[in-house]
Amino acid sequence: MATGSADSPATLYGPASIVLGTLALIAAVFAGFIGIAIPLLFGSLAVTFALLGLARKLNRGQCTVGLATGSLSMLYPIFLTAVLSA
Repeated sequence: MATGSADSPATLYGPASIVLGTLALIAAVFAGFIGIAIPLLFGSLAVTFALLGLARKLNRGQCTVGLATGSLSMLYPIFLTAVLSA
């Protein structure tokens, strides 16, 4: 048995953060129709999985993309609400 095997569930942090971040960004674009709960939920999960993946140093490129898309999808509805309410 090898130490540091790549066949652990932790290797899925990168792909999960990309998928959730992309879904969150798409949902953020349609936040006026579906509300801001879905982009915030998917975005926070994408950021969480990306940070866990970056901490384990697995799939760093995928985790970085997931972190960026998750962050944007969380900030976009908040920024849009702030701009439209003023």
